[in-house]
Amino acid sequence: MNHPLYDLKGVEVGFKRDDLIHPFISGNKWRKLKYNLKKAQETNKSHLVTFGGAWSNHILATACAGATFGYSTEAFIRGEIVDNPVLTLCQLFGMKLHFVSREQYRDKHRLFADLPDTDNAYFIDEGGWGIEATKGCREIITELSVTYSHIFCAAGTGTTAAGIAMALSENNLSSKLHVIPVLKDGSFIADEMQKLCAPMGQTVLHTDYHFGGYAKTKSELIDFIKDFVAKTGILIEPTYTGKALYALHDLIKQDTFQSGERILFVHTGGLTGLLGMLDRFKM
Repeated sequence: MNHPLYDLKGVEVGFKRDDLIHPFISGNKWRKLKYNLKKAQETNKSHLVTFGGAWSNHILATACAGATFGYSTEAFIRGEIVDNPVLTLCQLFGMKLHFVSREQYRDKHRLFADLPDTDNAYFIDEGGWGIEATKGCREIITELSVTYSHIFCAAGTGTTAAGIAMALSENNLSSKLHVIPVLKDGSFIADEMQKLCAPMGQTVLHTDYHFGGYAKTKSELIDFIKDFVAKTGILIEPTYTGKALYALHDLIKQDTFQSGERILFVHTGGLTGLLGMLDRFKM
């Protein structure tokens, strides 16, 4: 990547463009679903059931993956009944939607168990969280042709970061993993990674780049995204990739990295999240 800041500070920054994997099953959503779908096939399940919010990239990816690979799909949506472009796309891909209260949503396994035909159904947790998902996220590292001193990724559930941490350890790579939680009080991401048996010795969490919490923004983040997209042609969004890249740029400005170090930014996709925030980018 060419950027004035990188030249000024003498660092080399590469982007892993997982956003280009697929228009709807993009980035880490593809990777999280890959081995879940393989397991569903191995266990003779043909119906995918998952969970998320009304603007969830994961819900949309699951709907599209189901239509693409021959699974019927169903999702429980947290909160009041709403209508938006993401949910319309989900329905277009054939997904059945259930809106449930936040209290009901807390017990996802009960919601799943109460379905009329669970024998044929395969449970996929919110955001794709789980061991099967980490298998796909490990491949972010095994696909690389060069090594990096530092690797950056956004985190909502910690699954992608867990897979990367596992792969770094398994392949004896010394890269430091920088994880940017996009939720307020994001230190819980470390616990989530450890639940997935991820080694934490090479991981650093930067918890001060949430901009108020999940799907929250501030003017400086919006201005940063506008400037970066206009200068590079690479689209990022405010919920995940924008916050993670803002963190990387801020740390570069603070001289966190030595001149000549090679840094990788993992673009985790999820660009349909922009659809609910386009009004904030009007000039």
